[in-house]
Amino acid sequence: MTDIQSIETDAGVARITWHRGTGEQIGVLALGHGAGGGIEARDLQALATRLPARGLTVALVEQPWRVAGKKLAPAPKTLDTGWRGVWPALTGPGLPVIAGGRSAGARVACRTGRELGAAGVLALAFPLHPPGKPERSRSAELLEAGLPTLVIQGGRDPFGKPTEFPSGHYLKVVVPFADHSFGVPKTAPVEQHDAMRIITDAVAGWAVTIA
Repeated sequence: MTDIQSIETDAGVARITWHRGTGEQIGVLALGHGAGGGIEARDLQALATRLPARGLTVALVEQPWRVAGKKLAPAPKTLDTGWRGVWPALTGPGLPVIAGGRSAGARVACRTGRELGAAGVLALAFPLHPPGKPERSRSAELLEAGLPTLVIQGGRDPFGKPTEFPSGHYLKVVVPFADHSFGVPKTAPVEQHDAMRIITDAVAGWAVTIA
């Protein structure tokens, strides 16, 4: 079952697309999008399609800038404000909430998850650094999340290859041959549907341990 909810926040009107779980529920997986796209991203859609049957309600959160039709994401502080504004609605079902997202959305979840009382953080395609600029590391956001954290990273992500990540108290799953959007080349020995299955299976298995 899917329904859409608009939420007034201090950053503007945000939107949640709910993909309600079936059967016995273990929690809510709240997912924010990146700075270059919306909730139509392949990994977010795969999770929203496949996880409700595995006990997770998936809430795809659209930041106010995206709802307003703007093309450029605002500063991180404003993204955090929008995320905080939707959090009361995410806790509405009365289930543990995992804060997550892809790219910029993953950074938001890392920065705010502990203060909001999230059960854990899911970081999809965490942008460890801008492409070609490893000296501008954002590892502190990940390492200081302070919650059970799962990082899922493409093997050839220019924003941070799996081998570039520092050691820390988090789990890491690698999607072989995948780029920042978890796309895999047609010549790769891994099919696109295999890449999505790696992601959804990893998230489902991890969520059971923390929710």
